[in-house]
Amino acid sequence: MKNTPASPLATPAVASVPLSVYIKLVFVALFWGGTFIAGRIIAQAVPHLTAASGRFAVACLLLLPLAYKLEGGLPRLNRSQLLATFALGATGIFLYNLCFFAALSRMPAGRTALFVALNPIVTALALAFLFRERLAARKWVGIGIAFAGAAVIITRGDLAGAVRDISQSIGMGELLMFCGISGWAAYTIIGRHALKGLSPIAATTYASLWGLLLLCAGAAFELPELDPARFTWQVIASIVYLGAFGTAIGFIWYYEGVKAIGPARTAVFNNLVPVFGILLSALLLREPILISMLVGGALVIAGVTLTNR
Repeated sequence: MKNTPASPLATPAVASVPLSVYIKLVFVALFWGGTFIAGRIIAQAVPHLTAASGRFAVACLLLLPLAYKLEGGLPRLNRSQLLATFALGATGIFLYNLCFFAALSRMPAGRTALFVALNPIVTALALAFLFRERLAARKWVGIGIAFAGAAVIITRGDLAGAVRDISQSIGMGELLMFCGISGWAAYTIIGRHALKGLSPIAATTYASLWGLLLLCAGAAFELPELDPARFTWQVIASIVYLGAFGTAIGFIWYYEGVKAIGPARTAVFNNLVPVFGILLSALLLREPILISMLVGGALVIAGVTLTNR
């Protein structure tokens, strides 16, 4: 889950940056890579909206005191900020997490992590088409490379077979992840254009509170499906991990990186997320690492890096 709107903070001299900042950013990528393993465990045991509600209940319990400790509390919102934070909660929290858990109930964790690497590409395309932001030729090349990598991942390397029968390559899990990616692209764009005057931690806390409200409203309809016996220690630990490390701690450390080395250099560490996702899924869930995942993932990361240069 990257995860903060672009910041105008100036980039300081790299030589003056403590090594601990870079170590924390690597751990942030590790935490976010681990969210796919935790999400996979939860998605196979708990209804999706209930799972997401648990994640953000934990996150809000941590974000609220952090907001008071770091910034003296949450600011009062004007009308436009109220609408913007609600939109953040509806897209990046409610829609993304609904699709995230639904996709992980149908797809391996490592494969899902590779799809999320397309987030910056979908965001760049949305900005180009909706806000007429000009994309240089280099960026279009990067977008083409990234989507070529996605095609390799989706088809498991069998592009010809996919052309003959696309339904065999693109299932409900893939469609759900594309929907989730679109929701996160909307979250990023809203944060960039509509949250003037709000700090990233305030925006994220308000978005998480709105998202939690929407998720709990949806989870109420899942009550008949709940089976307390399915809340094993692994499921509970995964929910706590998603809320604490995947959301609250990951966000704080990422924001520290943005302040220390700037948003552009910090964003480079996001390319480690699918790498950790694949490695952890193989180590902890015994999922196979396919050649198509390695080739396609390398193409996606190369395309994203070229687009974001």
